[in-house]
Amino acid sequence: MTAYVFTFGGNARHDDPRSRDKTVVGGKGANLAEMASIGLPVPPGFTITTEECVRYLAEGANFSDVLRADVAQALAHIEAAVGKKFGDPADPLLVSVRSGARISMPGMMDTVLNLGLNDQTVQGLAKTSGDARFAWDSYRRFIQMYSDVVLGLDHHLFEDALEIIKEDNGFYTDVEMTAEHWQTLVAQYAQIVERALGKPFPQDPAEQMWGAIAAVFDSWDSERAKVYRRINDISGHWGTAVNVQAMVFGNMGDTSATGVAFTRDPATGEKAYYGEWLVNAQGEDVVAGIRTPQYLTRRAREAANAKPLSMEEAMPEAYAELAQVFELLERHYTDMQDIEFTVERGKLFMLQTRAGKRTAKAALKMAVDMAGEGLISEATAIRRIDPMALDQLLHPTLDPTAARDVLGKGLPASPGAASGAIVLDADTAEKFAVRGDSVILVRVETSPEDIHGMHAAKGILTARGGMTSHAAVVARGMGRPCVSGAAGLAIDMAARTLTIGGRALKEGDVITLDGTTGEIMAGEVPTIEPELVGDFATIMEWADRHRRMKVRTNAETPADCRMARQFGAEGIGLCRTEHMFFDAGRISAVREMILAEDEDARRAALAKLLPEQRRDFHEIFEIMTGLPVTIRLLDPPLHEFLPHADEDFADLSDTIGIGVATLKRRAEELHEFNPMLGHRGCRLGITFPEIYEMQTRAIFEAAGDVAAALGEAIVPEIMVPLVATRRELEILKALIDRTAAKVFAEKGRTLDYLVGTMIELPRAALMAGEIAEVGEFFSFGTNDLTQTTLGLSRDDSARFLGVYVDQGIFARDPFVSLDIDGVGQLVALAAGRGRETRRDIKLGICGEHGGDPASIAFCEQTGLDYVSASPYRVPIAKLAAAQAVLGMA
Repeated sequence: MTAYVFTFGGNARHDDPRSRDKTVVGGKGANLAEMASIGLPVPPGFTITTEECVRYLAEGANFSDVLRADVAQALAHIEAAVGKKFGDPADPLLVSVRSGARISMPGMMDTVLNLGLNDQTVQGLAKTSGDARFAWDSYRRFIQMYSDVVLGLDHHLFEDALEIIKEDNGFYTDVEMTAEHWQTLVAQYAQIVERALGKPFPQDPAEQMWGAIAAVFDSWDSERAKVYRRINDISGHWGTAVNVQAMVFGNMGDTSATGVAFTRDPATGEKAYYGEWLVNAQGEDVVAGIRTPQYLTRRAREAANAKPLSMEEAMPEAYAELAQVFELLERHYTDMQDIEFTVERGKLFMLQTRAGKRTAKAALKMAVDMAGEGLISEATAIRRIDPMALDQLLHPTLDPTAARDVLGKGLPASPGAASGAIVLDADTAEKFAVRGDSVILVRVETSPEDIHGMHAAKGILTARGGMTSHAAVVARGMGRPCVSGAAGLAIDMAARTLTIGGRALKEGDVITLDGTTGEIMAGEVPTIEPELVGDFATIMEWADRHRRMKVRTNAETPADCRMARQFGAEGIGLCRTEHMFFDAGRISAVREMILAEDEDARRAALAKLLPEQRRDFHEIFEIMTGLPVTIRLLDPPLHEFLPHADEDFADLSDTIGIGVATLKRRAEELHEFNPMLGHRGCRLGITFPEIYEMQTRAIFEAAGDVAAALGEAIVPEIMVPLVATRRELEILKALIDRTAAKVFAEKGRTLDYLVGTMIELPRAALMAGEIAEVGEFFSFGTNDLTQTTLGLSRDDSARFLGVYVDQGIFARDPFVSLDIDGVGQLVALAAGRGRETRRDIKLGICGEHGGDPASIAFCEQTGLDYVSASPYRVPIAKLAAAQAVLGMA
């Protein structure tokens, strides 16, 4: 019989492999069971599987009688292990209820601590613990958390009440509150709940527990969780597990503590313990930024010049035991671990371990170091790095020589640098970012509800919180620089202003963050390009050793070509010639050519463009010497180059000597209702062959000149766009061959070249066997192939694709990651039919999908020869190509 509730700790058996399967019990449940099985001090508990979450959400939020019976039996396991009874007013068992998806989603789903407390059990807890202050503190925490998570009340109602009672008594921190103060606050909290809901706070522990379980399941479908999954490409069908675990208390006085730690530095990758802790606190105090925590190690405290003692100094015995656990867990999991722990009256308990989130820089260093230590293999090191995370390393950082107007300093919570306009809430951040503004999200502290604004922002600044706060963890995962715990930062939400370092700023003012140093600066600070050496170079070298596919770039400017070569591009997979035509110095000639009434007039205009195109290609061939260069002939509809405003028509009229009325009439004649499927691509070459003739001449003349000057063979690959039939390509290949023959005769030298086509129409994919009789290479233009296969406009579908992804119609945005089932089937079919006709045909992909790791894995599986990506995505594509090979081995 399949089990849907699994126990751990306290002599629980783990014979069923499902009990440690992350897809069944989630990452947290699997790791709790694993830690317990290797003898670590894990409080006993049980896990309700992800399958129950999926069933609960699908079947109207009901719990089956079977599940209730299994939970009762599992609860009895906890009671037997700790010797306490759930709901016993004399000596109550208290539990935590936490989420646990198969992939860590920090802060996105709900947690409830101290569950089981009520007006009677709090008295028993006070008596058995001998600490009334601790008992009433735990009860007020429970009411506040349960009211927020389960009852849906605004947590600010409770925070405000706490702040008022502290102000009334002249207290600065929570630790100054006595048992009597906490008891008074509990009564106030109860009143808040009854006023808001019209009924008392629930007193039945069983009702409390099932309410918390339901809230955790429901949080899987919360808006913040959906946003996080969409950002991180996590399936919405998986569901979350629920972990119910005996409480251990870090808030039982000065011999108790709680903390979060990493076995290596998640920001730099250094092999050094990294973390934070708080005396007399519970875990939420650390991760939610409620109190600014202390450093875990003496070394870190001294480096920060902080006064409060580190755990290493204040609790040496517990710290020494914790350090041993660090070493054991890292060896066991062969990866850096993110650990949550509690010390209850001197005794250490492990509450969680998981593979730690890390910056791209840290990921590279850890992978290279662990391979060097013999902990993992080179292949594992390559697999372990998220290719998309490399994007963090490929962009500029602050220029160390630039002047800095430093306003203040906080904790360097996530490295990197960013400048942008101040915004004070997540919705504003998203709104400003949509219109193209760079923004810095500034908050007192972030919460999971801020996830959309954090994603939209270039950087994050918080007044409270530490290096392991919600803001820090999420920012590191997103690759956003973050400065947290900026004590001198005060925010006035009503006035939409803030002060820092004695300076007043308003929303919209520009600031700069340095997440590596923690500095906050006024204005925008200049940046410098990254140096891709050290661990980055090592990983790229390893990836090159393992991958099969080549990686080219999409580039048409000299700057992009140089950048791509610096990143290791092995040629150009797509040079878009139309981008060259928009240059201010030649747009008039382009427009003159388009508006010409006959072929002679077009040729006259094209003669002006020929030297410009030749110069373009000459520079590209020089930069890419020794590497293949695929040049796409003119593709977009001609009307895209035409003026729209009256003053632009007047300027063009003055330049080319044709009246404005005539120009407007001609522009109107070129207007199309559906230009994406109109007079564009090879259709231009068929109807106006002189355009492709000019471009082809420019290519051959430039290639010949560079080859003669450098003494190296240049092999241009000329690509005809939007072909649907063999005959189209046949006509245009003949034109290209004639032009080549003329240029070779004029120059007295020849060169090799290839003529191929983009496969971007479904018919071309279906007829690839015939088209390959003429074409010597195929490049899959998956941007347009996706549009024409799915009937979706890339420019217009963004407004509803998010809904399609949320509802599971598409697993991901098909313009970001290839629709493998549909569009991918056409790519595979065309590749197969093309190779049946021409065994040595060269096959590549040049759409945006060429930089997407999931799409690259499909390209490897399909046997394409190369992928082509934007310059900054070349290293991402190289690593993904290596992972595709290793993943298939």
